[in-house]
Amino acid sequence: MRLLVVEDEPDLNRLLKKRLEEAHYSVDACLTGSDALDCLPGAEYDAVVLDVMLPGISGLEVLRRMRNAGNGVPVLLLTARDGIEDRVTGLDAGADDYLVKPFAFDELLARLRVLLRRAGGHTSDVLTLADLTVDCTARTVRRGGEPVALSSREFDILEYLIRNQGVVLSRERISRHVWNYDYEGGSNVVDVYIRYLRKKLDEGRGPRLIHTVRGAGYVLREEV
Repeated sequence: MRLLVVEDEPDLNRLLKKRLEEAHYSVDACLTGSDALDCLPGAEYDAVVLDVMLPGISGLEVLRRMRNAGNGVPVLLLTARDGIEDRVTGLDAGADDYLVKPFAFDELLARLRVLLRRAGGHTSDVLTLADLTVDCTARTVRRGGEPVALSSREFDILEYLIRNQGVVLSRERISRHVWNYDYEGGSNVVDVYIRYLRKKLDEGRGPRLIHTVRGAGYVLREEV
């Protein structure tokens, strides 16, 4: 899952990026509202963690511009202001949730999980397809009741596929979603990881779940 963190305090910005990456999110981070507006069109984010008090273009203005442009990505606002009026202003501007500084990092993670479930139309972090079960919180996978060991990146791609099961995802879309702007890998990296996933999930098992759509990309679905 790919996140954008917009926080103007450099130490907090670095800490949030580090802790979120430790929680297995792919994270882009910037310090200003202007930089956030530059980042947003170039990636497919699952959620944005957005500080309200930014230099220049405020977090609320970034949010308003996002919504006016039709960008519906979930936004969690961070602010030092805890007044009811401030919260109402943020929510009315299009925020999905509001967290007051200082906050516990575990609460931030929990709120992000809720936003991601809601955005995907899910009620649980445990997703299934046929006999495949993916626990997105515990980061565990089972096929036919048997555990399947995946690397961190393999899991990231599988999670993206199962959250979008039935949707054909291009290689570019998968790459832009799973890796952040710092990644400098080869152009065929998605194909390589899909081969790994097929070997672990589909070989010797039925039905086959990972399908190639020629000229379009990959899709996770059960074919009858």
